[in-house]
Amino acid sequence: MSRKAYLYFALTFLLGAILGGACVYYYGWNSGHWHRAFNRQTFVSRLKAELNLSDTQVQQVEQILDGSTKEYQSAQQQADSLLNAVRQETRNKIRQVLSPQQTQKFDEIVRRMDERRKRLVR
Repeated sequence: MSRKAYLYFALTFLLGAILGGACVYYYGWNSGHWHRAFNRQTFVSRLKAELNLSDTQVQQVEQILDGSTKEYQSAQQQADSLLNAVRQETRNKIRQVLSPQQTQKFDEIVRRMDERRKRLVR
């Protein structure tokens, strides 16, 4: 094989690896697989190890986390309700300036956005 053939082969391989890596990154980020969620057990274990917590302190920390988890969920539900109301109001205002054909297309765009949001929230 000539030197050009080796160069083309290496360049093709390199570009394929770069493109593949970019696609994996894009999929992982946009699908929500790379977003880290709070892991309670890991957090408590880390506090126990780094702060040398006693068993009594660990139990107290877990009770505090129980209470704050309930408060967090309540606050999240309230925020979601407020955001949904604002989102719906905004969409209704936009619909008022659109023609019937544009409204149909807009509704389809909104449907896709809502589906994507649901996938990312999971």
